[in-house]
Amino acid sequence: MNLVIDIGNTLIKYAVFENRRIIYNHSFESGLFLSKIKELFEKYPRINNAILSSVGKLDRKERDVVALFCKVHVLTSESKVPFKNSYATPNTLGVDRLALATAAFYQNPRGNTLVIDAGTCITYDMVNNAGEYVGGAISPGVRMRYNAMHNQTAGLPLLGPSDLLDFIGNSTESCMHSGVINGVTQEVDGVIRQYQSRFQDLTVILTGGDSHFFAKRLKNTIFANSKFLLEGLNCLLEYNTN
Repeated sequence: MNLVIDIGNTLIKYAVFENRRIIYNHSFESGLFLSKIKELFEKYPRINNAILSSVGKLDRKERDVVALFCKVHVLTSESKVPFKNSYATPNTLGVDRLALATAAFYQNPRGNTLVIDAGTCITYDMVNNAGEYVGGAISPGVRMRYNAMHNQTAGLPLLGPSDLLDFIGNSTESCMHSGVINGVTQEVDGVIRQYQSRFQDLTVILTGGDSHFFAKRLKNTIFANSKFLLEGLNCLLEYNTN
């Protein structure tokens, strides 16, 4: 059994894999790390390898806690990857994006794949049909846009994602919702079209915390997979331990 742990900007997510299949996954806030990990290994004592991925600075004690129970690989820019990495500054490439590119490579090894991760930020990551990671883009996420409007103006309220009745807002709140939700939807559709114009037979994977919110709104054909990053981490764990 493998354990993958993704330490994100807001939540810690983890999953247990057996024969490359998720048999358990959960998320929690960072203050619960010790108790949650202890509970997990009591439930799955046959876990023998783990990978830790953190978008920020990894706390040494988190690695040490997991290391009490099994072997641990901390994902960094120095970790081995199965694809050719053509990023100009590979040492600055986020480990979450490494995992997404790995999942794309294994799922569609001879095809062109664009992965869109709708989380705190919206990231775009492209792996071409030659097995080469060529880069992508980073854009503000949904909640970041709501927070920016509230924090950087004097009178706009703090809102969260909401369904749109019409893309034309008729109140301040509905205008803000349109600006964010319709704006992000149009952005993502537009970016997909750009990639489609350059890469033939493009497969588009949508993942991340807000993926379910946008999957039904996008005009382009996509495959929604909320566990895509976890799957990529498991592939990286096996690639770096075998």
